Amino acid sequence: MIEKYTAKILAGGEIDFADALHIAENVEPAQLYQEADKLRHVIHNNKLDLCSIVNAKSGKCSEDCKFCAQSSHYDVEVASYDLVNPVEVLALAKENEQGGVGRFSLVTAGREVSEGNLEEFRKIYKDLQDVTKMSLCASMGFLTMEKALKLKDMGVSRYHCNLETSRSFFPNVCTTHTWDEKVATIKIAQDAGLEVCSGGIIGLGESLEQRLELAFELKELGILSVPLNILNPIKDTPFEHLTPLTISEVLTCVAMFRFILPEAVIRIAGGRNLLGEEQEKCFTSGANGSIVGNYLTTLGKSLDEDIKMFRDLGFDVDEKLRQK
Repeated sequence: MIEKYTAKILAGGEIDFADALHIAENVEPAQLYQEADKLRHVIHNNKLDLCSIVNAKSGKCSEDCKFCAQSSHYDVEVASYDLVNPVEVLALAKENEQGGVGRFSLVTAGREVSEGNLEEFRKIYKDLQDVTKMSLCASMGFLTMEKALKLKDMGVSRYHCNLETSRSFFPNVCTTHTWDEKVATIKIAQDAGLEVCSGGIIGLGESLEQRLELAFELKELGILSVPLNILNPIKDTPFEHLTPLTISEVLTCVAMFRFILPEAVIRIAGGRNLLGEEQEKCFTSGANGSIVGNYLTTLGKSLDEDIKMFRDLGFDVDEKLRQK
């Protein structure tokens, strides 16, 4: 049954929400994952899209996202600083480039980046361009057109703003800003000529239907880089007691995002280490990208461990710059 949907997509067609829900609820999981990986392989070959991030401004965030350790609303012990050490940024970027990572992003906590911080980041971006050939990204909260154009002038080519979850579930996750404000920032970035990276977190208490809704909302916005995070419940946040998703729930989500967004990079991000060795299955169920290294407030595998895992799975990792 599912083969007809695979064939439809490979012929340039697409599935609708009813199709997606039917597939997710009725197709035997192993077959679903196999067909999703077939789509990944045919459309994207074995190309793997890797990126890395650095926490450029940490903690003291005014927003009340219930999953986040950096929110000032919750008593979580987390490092707080206004500006990361630029020397550390350059060292991390060069290490990642040598490992075959193509993109590097500065990420800031807070509702929006200040003009002062933005000018401090200008020098960091210039230094990154001087010492690496990596594509540069930013994730700095809500944008104005002026800020978006400044970032583009600094050499940033892609802006990241997660929707986090579907429109219907978002009020259960955050009350200090709205889902529509996030969409507005995405559209500002696009209008400024920036690519956009946007995805969400699964395991916040949302339903399967709402995970599918998120995928279709991203499709409607034309997003082609989609990070999927798996909730890592953090002590002293409102979501600390949520039960982590099963591996089957995670893989079904990954596979369905591939069916709904066949042309996109489905990028496995924070929380994959919760799956242990089974995280490898994400990359045989339709995923073709990843954030490597650490993820802001949670630790990931080392870069070398990740590169070995991807190579063992048969992915092409650009190692031209990798030190022997």
